[in-house]
Order: sequence, then C-alpha cells, then structure tokens
Amino acid sequence: MKDVGILGYGLYLPPRRMSAAQIAAETGGRWSEAAVRDKLGIVGKSIPGAEDGTQEMGARAALDALARTGLDPMEIDLILCMGEEWKEYPLTTSAIHIQERIGARCAWGIDLQQRCNTTVAAIKIAKDMMTADPEIATTLIVGGYRNGDLIDYTDPDVSFMYDLAAAGGALILRRDLGRNAVLGSHIITDGSLSRDTGVRYGGTVQPIETLPEEVLADLRARGNRSLSVFDAEHMKARLNEVSMPNWLTCIDRALEKSGATRADVNFLNVLHFKRSMHASLLETLGLRADQSVYLEDYGHSGQVDFMLSLHEGLRQGRVKDGSLMVAIAAGIGYVWGATVIRWGPSA
Repeated sequence: MKDVGILGYGLYLPPRRMSAAQIAAETGGRWSEAAVRDKLGIVGKSIPGAEDGTQEMGARAALDALARTGLDPMEIDLILCMGEEWKEYPLTTSAIHIQERIGARCAWGIDLQQRCNTTVAAIKIAKDMMTADPEIATTLIVGGYRNGDLIDYTDPDVSFMYDLAAAGGALILRRDLGRNAVLGSHIITDGSLSRDTGVRYGGTVQPIETLPEEVLADLRARGNRSLSVFDAEHMKARLNEVSMPNWLTCIDRALEKSGATRADVNFLNVLHFKRSMHASLLETLGLRADQSVYLEDYGHSGQVDFMLSLHEGLRQGRVKDGSLMVAIAAGIGYVWGATVIRWGPSA
C-alpha cells in the first residue's frame, strides 16, 4: 500500500438559523448580543428542523460526498459513523442505517464515539484498518450532530456550549489514492474528567420515570435540556492545567510521526471555540489568521467541524496543493487529538 488519501467530503446544513441576538435572548439577559458575537465568536449557527435527525443529516452528507466525487456507493467497503448518540432512536446503529440509506450494500459499518474528537479518531482508525486489511480499499466516515437540543441557555456553566449547532458531514478515504495523504495522528484521553460533563436525565442513574414532577413538567415544556457540567470547579481547574499542553503534545507527536515540525504547517483545521482561544492557539503555533478558518458563521457542530473547516479552507484558497494541514479537536470526557494531512498529489 502506498498511502491512504482523502477522495472527497460532503456536507449537510439545515436551512434554519439562530443568530447571536437570538442566543443572547435565550440567556435571559446574562449575555448580550455583542458578547455572544465578540467573546463566544458566534455570528450565527444552523439549528435542526423536524426532519434533521442525526442519522438523516449524516446520510444527506454522505449523498453529497458521493455526488461531489462521483463514487458508486457499492465501492464503499467500510462505514465508520462518527455521528452523535443523540439521534432519532436510541440503540439503533447509525452506520448501518446510513449504509442502507445510501445504497452501500457491499460495506459493513460500525459506530464510533469520542465526542467532538471522533472524526480525528475515525481518520486514524480508518487508516489503520485499511493498512491492516487488504479487503478495505474505500472507507466512508460519516455522521450528524445536533447536541444543541440539549443546551439550557439560562445555565451559565454551559456558556462554552452555546455555540452548539447542527450539521452532517462525510469524508471518503481511499487506499493508494495518490493525493491528499493521511499521515500521522496522536490522541490523548484523561479519564479524571469523564464524569464532569454529560446529559443529566434519561440514563440509568436518573431515569425519566423517577424524576420529580416539577422536573418532568420542565422537560415536557422545553425538552431534555440537561447537558450539564456536573463539577464545574474540577473541570475548569483540570483543563487549565492540562488542556493546552495535551493539545500541543498531540500536534507535535502527530507531526513527528509525519516527518514534519510546526514550521512546516500551512493550515490548522480546528473546531469552533471562543474567539480569544482560537487567536491564542494560532499565535502559539506561529500561524497567521489566514492559515485557519474561524467558524463564526457556523458555530460548533462537534466532529463535523472538520469537514466545515476543510470546506472553507478549500473554498477560500487557504488549503491548496502542497499544504500540510494539521487537524485538531477535543471532546468532553476528555480527549485531545491531532492528525496530519498532506493536501494535493503525493510526491
């Protein structure tokens, strides 16, 4: 095998939008429109409609990827679904549903989950599987995201998640493609943060049927907006201690595995977070603002941000033949990851 490369990508964005002003209004006055826009970095974001289920958005993104690349779905050997667990029906397997939805009947599928780092992890897993198994020549990484449904905008502890949006994304990887080569990856997880954030109600610890009537009444009125920070002090202290060092370690180790250094990086593919942190990260890496894309018009669609950043990077001419792209992500749990891609024809 010569390499594993990115054949193409696909996207689906719901037509409904939520503006910075609307987000500010939902906070009940805790946040102004200017603060949402300038500090949180949200000009607007996509929000789901009635038909925009997590699995369905993934399927629509996969169909877009097939249309962009001209690939026959029967050529897909493996589907890795990186879509979220908040989906149409619990315990249904999204990869298998998407397989049927797009007509990829020669493939087999499996669901992966590492929150917002899942696309980065899926790229590593796909490359490793395609390297090990000669029967896997083409892999579809796909999924949808709409965790914003679970956010209570009146809860100040989750202000860092006010940007949660909705979207579907897809990525097609192919063995011996000869271009857009996936190089090294590195991932770090920290289990001390595994229970600091999650959906409070609806699991086995706090089943819906056992909740007090006043909580049930709120759930009936507004939905299960209980994606919460369970231990805010611990999470903040621990992240301040380890988050940036872990991210930089992932970047440097992924570059080392790729035979490169920070000085070789041309484009940073990074998920959405507050504006000052984005600027600080670029400065730390010695990159200019035009060597990344800030997703202020999209918000944060979790692991789909990889495809959104790639799309805008290509559209704006910031990713071009010869570009060394480092894609980084982090997810609650906590996880940090980086993968390196050389865009354009392989040498």
